[in-house]
Formats: sequence, structure tokens, C-alpha cells
Amino acid sequence: MTRASTAPGADDGGQTLAATPRAAAEDACDTAASIPFVMAPRPSSPPKVTNASAANTPRAGERASHREPPRPSSRPEPPEPPEPAHLHEPLGPDDPLAPLPFNPYKGNRGVMRAWNALKYSIKGFRVAIREESAFRQELTLAAILVPIGIFVPVEPVERVLLLGSVMLVLIVELLNSSIENAVDRIGLERNELSGRAKDLGSAAVTVALLTCVMAWGLILVPRFGPALLHWLGIR
Repeated sequence: MTRASTAPGADDGGQTLAATPRAAAEDACDTAASIPFVMAPRPSSPPKVTNASAANTPRAGERASHREPPRPSSRPEPPEPPEPAHLHEPLGPDDPLAPLPFNPYKGNRGVMRAWNALKYSIKGFRVAIREESAFRQELTLAAILVPIGIFVPVEPVERVLLLGSVMLVLIVELLNSSIENAVDRIGLERNELSGRAKDLGSAAVTVALLTCVMAWGLILVPRFGPALLHWLGIR
């Protein structure tokens, strides 16, 4: 056997042993180069699970019907502000929000209410005729002017204006009388505000009278004025 040629310490000075690992490494590189390179897919990281989703997600083997509801937050809610003290205080009689006292005259409904209203209206007319001299004078004037306004030959609209102006005077006089009685109910002593209320009511009556005179003059004078002057001239 030729063992001496391959043993260490041969005449080539160990070059054969040194070349053997190098040749093996080169053969391994050639073999790896000849094999196609395929990159393995990188495993994806599992999704992060929060505490809330982990609590709501059912475990394996559990049914959805046995899922526990989410636990309420342990954070304390801010306290509600206290209500003002005046909301719990009883309303006084002078408070505008206080309920009105019970009125037995407001309990009727339907036909009875209309019947009672008619009786009170007749009573008011009687009181006005008996106690108010100004209303009696204006009522006498209306008794003369209303028949004239009914039978005078004018247009329907003009007839309504003639009769309406007379009725307006009676309406305003009744309101003025009611204001005067309410002021006298408070007190009969002289007071600036009481006198001002009565003066304003009297001014309203004066305006109603002027309106009546204006309506009758503008409607009747152009229609019957020339004929009346001609008749007076002949006489």
C-alpha cells in the first residue's frame, strides 16, 4: 500500500492536505449555485388582542349565547349639579307662575255657559242704563240714527259703515264705564294713575264719536247735501 504518499510529513510539504478542504469548499459553492433559490414566506405576526376584545371574544368550546356582557367601566361618573333652591320653594300668590284660584263662575260649559253669558250681558245693559248718564244719552242718539241708517237709500257697504259707527260709540262707552267702576272699586280717593285711567277711557269715547260723525258726514252729505240745499233755497 502507498500510505506514505498520503501521510503527513510527505515530501510535498503538506500541500495535498491543504488543498483538499479548499477543493471541497469550492465544490459546495458550485452545488449551492446550481440549486434555484426560493425565499420562504415570512410568518406574519399574530394580531394584537386588547383586553376589551378578549373579554368579548368567546373561547373555544363556548357557545355565543353564554357570552358575558362587557363589564361597566370602573371610572366614577361626575355627580350631577344640584338643582337651585328656588325651584322647590312654594309659589306665592303674587307669583305670575302660581295657579289661579278656583273660580266657580268658570265651571259651566256648552249651552249653560252661553245662557249665563246672555244673562250677565242683560244685567250689564241694565246697570249701564240705570247708572251711566253718558250711556243713556248715546243710547238715545243711537235710537234716532239706527232707523235712519237702515232706511236711507245707500249702498250696502255704506249702510254697514253708518250703523257700525253708531255701535262703536256704544261699545267704547261700555268699556269706559267698566274701567271707571274698576278704578272706583280700588279706591275713591284722588290718585294720579286712577285719574289717568279715566281720562284715557273718556278720550277713547271722544274718538269713537268723531268717527261716527265723520262716517255719517262723508256718506250722507255728498249724496243728500245738494238736494237739501236746493230745498232750503226754495223755502
